Parts: sequence; C-alpha cells; structure tokens
Amino acid sequence: MERRVAEQLRGALSPLGLEAHAFKVGWYNAVLQPAFHLPYPDDTLAFVVLSTPAMFDKALKPFVNKERLKIIRDPVDQCVSHHLARLKEKFPDQRVDVMFDYEMLPSRKPKFLAQTAAHVSGAAYYYQRKDVKLDPWGKKKIFGVCIHPKYGGWFAIRALLLFPDIEVPFLEQPAPVDCVSTEEKRIELLEQFNFHWQDGRYRDIIEVKERYSEEQRVYFATPPAERFRLLGLSQEAQ
Repeated sequence: MERRVAEQLRGALSPLGLEAHAFKVGWYNAVLQPAFHLPYPDDTLAFVVLSTPAMFDKALKPFVNKERLKIIRDPVDQCVSHHLARLKEKFPDQRVDVMFDYEMLPSRKPKFLAQTAAHVSGAAYYYQRKDVKLDPWGKKKIFGVCIHPKYGGWFAIRALLLFPDIEVPFLEQPAPVDCVSTEEKRIELLEQFNFHWQDGRYRDIIEVKERYSEEQRVYFATPPAERFRLLGLSQEAQ
C-alpha cells in the first residue's frame, strides 16, 4: 500500500518540482518531547513534502499566471496549498490530512517540526549543535539546519501529508545522507546559518546538483510584501 501511494504522490508532485518522502509517525514522535508529538498511532503513514529549485518555474509561475486574480496571501504558500488540495482528490477512498509548514496550533507551537520530519524520513540531514563534538559557541543559541544531499540548502520543507487509515508497521527507516561529515564543515555550516544566513553561503556547504535561479534568489531575498510586484501581481492582492 505504501509503495502504491508513494508512486502516486511522486507521479503527481515531481512535474511540479516537489518531492515526497515517506515516514512513520512513530519515528518522528520518538525523537521529540510529547508536546510536539503528532496525534496519530505510531505506524501511521506520513510523507514530508519538499520544494526543489525547479518548483519556481514548474509550479509557482504557472500557478500565478493562471490564478492571478485569486492570490490573496503568500503566492508560494497558496500555490503549494492548491496543488496538495488537488492531490487529495487522487485518493477519494482515503482520508488525507495536510499540515503546512507555516501553520500554528492555538498554543503558538508549529503544527509540526519541519526539519525533524525531513530527517526521520531520510529526505535531508538535520545538522544540530549536538552533531559537533567540540562546541565553540558557549552560551549562544545555535539553531540547526537541514542539508539535502542533492540540493544542499537550496530547498524548502513545505508540508506533511498524513494517511490516518494506512498503517505501515514494516516500513524500514532510511538514514538521511550525512553529506556534511567532518567536524570542521559542520561548525562552518552552523556558523554560516546562524550568523550569516542572509548571504546564503550555508546553502552551498556541499557541492550541489541544482540551486535557485537568479530570478528565484531575488524573489526570496525580497521582503514578502514586495514579492507580489516581482510576480506581476498588484499590491491589492495582498
């Protein structure tokens, strides 16, 4: 069942520049405090959805051109939401729950921790302070960051898809690719991400197969309120 669902998801998402990686809810809950657990049985099938550099041209720009008058909030969020709503229609006999990376619970906690989901699914390695043996940061707060083996930091985690009626007790957990494997490089990655994230150097910590186009870099470097203009949308669309 999992394989069939995965094939359907990849068939639908790949042409849009999106990836789906399977995991069991139990893998995710096992590494988090109870306050962050997903409220599903451990064997529930889930997928984390990533956007790759190709998403900008394959999904976002066509969506904006077609839905120009209907865009009233962040175009990327609305584009991903639109395509995942259409994806749910491919599973008429299944319940499919969707959680987006920007959604919050009433407690103001995020609905899911995106980087943890990417790590437990094997999609990308979540490098954290605990992955550095000789910690040079003292009392500074250091945030972790996911690195994809193909795209480095040139990708984003967009959503979770959960299939509450499908249990996969025998699903084998793939290990994420540890592509930043030396202590020196891990320190460099976390330094760049925490203290120089604006210049984006952390994204190229490994040799990448594909990165954002210049147009896409300008888009994401632009303050959200001004991005509408770059896509040819009127400011009223906000």
